Amino acid sequence: MYGAVKRGFDIFVSSMGMIGFSLILLFIGLMIKADSKGSVFYRGTRIGRNGKPFRIFKFRTMVVDAEKKGGQSTAMNDPRLTKVGKVLRKYKLDELPQLINVFAGEMSLVGPRPQVEKYTSLYNAEEKEILSVRPGLTDYASIRFVHLDKLLGDEEVDRRYREEIEPEKNKLRLKYVRERCFLVDLKILIFTVFRLLRIRSLWNT
Repeated sequence: MYGAVKRGFDIFVSSMGMIGFSLILLFIGLMIKADSKGSVFYRGTRIGRNGKPFRIFKFRTMVVDAEKKGGQSTAMNDPRLTKVGKVLRKYKLDELPQLINVFAGEMSLVGPRPQVEKYTSLYNAEEKEILSVRPGLTDYASIRFVHLDKLLGDEEVDRRYREEIEPEKNKLRLKYVRERCFLVDLKILIFTVFRLLRIRSLWNT
């Protein structure tokens, strides 16, 4: 029952979101094209439910071939970031196109944030439970680390992410998997909205 309600909610909200944000999405796309060379979208591969890979939709925030010019994690003042990209990442606007992934059933509105295989391949037996559900736009970890780039700073970001951030994220991802229900999903969505409304102050603290 929960699965059917959750999927129906995902389809309704993602379709309404794509329609409602259509002008904003178009404007952002035009700004990206005017700011730097390359495509509007970043289509990196992520690991989804049951370990199935899929290509995520994100607005491109970095220069072309950024993954070949640096690590997986993004520093606060990463030189690979474009001018527009810095703003998009700061306010999480680069994540809006993932409404397409939600509508397609590759993601959900609420669920563990999708990871690259580099990290999912390191999951222990307990952490593999994370892959039993659809990844999502937001979850407990997204709320806790909403200003991740600032937390990572500019030094040894890949090491800090791997050793300090990822273990904590996995604990929060497992918390969601084990507690998930429609009321929990609604709570996380509400908390996410309030957290995003405060994101400017979080960056300035």
